[in-house]
Amino acid sequence: MNNLLKIWKSNKAVINAWLSIPNSFTAEAFGKMGWDSVTIDMQHGQNDYQSSISMLQALSNSNSVPMVRVPWSEPGIIMKMLDLGVMGIIAPMINSKEDCEKFVSYCYYPSIGQRSFGPMRAQLIYGSDYFSKANDNVMSFAMIETKQAVENLDEILSVPSLTGIYIGPADMSSSYGLPPKFDVREDPVFSNIKLISQKAKEYGKIAGIHNGTTSYAKEMINIGYKFVTILSDFRVMSSNSKKIVDEMKNQSSEKSQTSSY
Repeated sequence: MNNLLKIWKSNKAVINAWLSIPNSFTAEAFGKMGWDSVTIDMQHGQNDYQSSISMLQALSNSNSVPMVRVPWSEPGIIMKMLDLGVMGIIAPMINSKEDCEKFVSYCYYPSIGQRSFGPMRAQLIYGSDYFSKANDNVMSFAMIETKQAVENLDEILSVPSLTGIYIGPADMSSSYGLPPKFDVREDPVFSNIKLISQKAKEYGKIAGIHNGTTSYAKEMINIGYKFVTILSDFRVMSSNSKKIVDEMKNQSSEKSQTSSY
């Protein structure tokens, strides 16, 4: 059974990592850190199908559930990534019920959807009975990140077999004329964030969101979000590296100012 489903069944939140760097060692390292799930970003990250193969192989040695954000809600890449063994698909820019219905159909075998059979690596790592269990374990998350999507929220959430929705706060902000960023507190986006959590609960769906800090992520959990991502491998690496450089340069500057030479 997909371990994330067990976590949600116990009414707890899933803590998700985000990989933008196409590197199997990075994936292996994150898999060993204790994240509940690890998502490979194929939309804005530098990952493609080929680099994802070795990353998923690296994640196989961990307890983290492998997921992917595909570059678009397109059947070809969604089915290929599922055949590689990912357990969850996050699809960007789902703006209507029709968008969502098509997306969900790509994720599941008949009679739920129209996924083509040929699991290849998925069957290799999950077993010969993969086909009979896939529909119960694969997760589908529709990204809500535009004004249009918010206006169609009820219709999107009404789509059967959709696991949940995932907020892209940067795109949602820009959709409302605000600068793109994480950890938004400005309305109407912040009001949308609270509304989406409530609506997801009403429809029995999982609400997810991308966060810039752990404090904001904890706040999101408190208002009902059950799937939270904090930054990405690239952002964590670059922000901490910049902090080290700044601290060392400031130290060097202080020494030069107090030196007698």
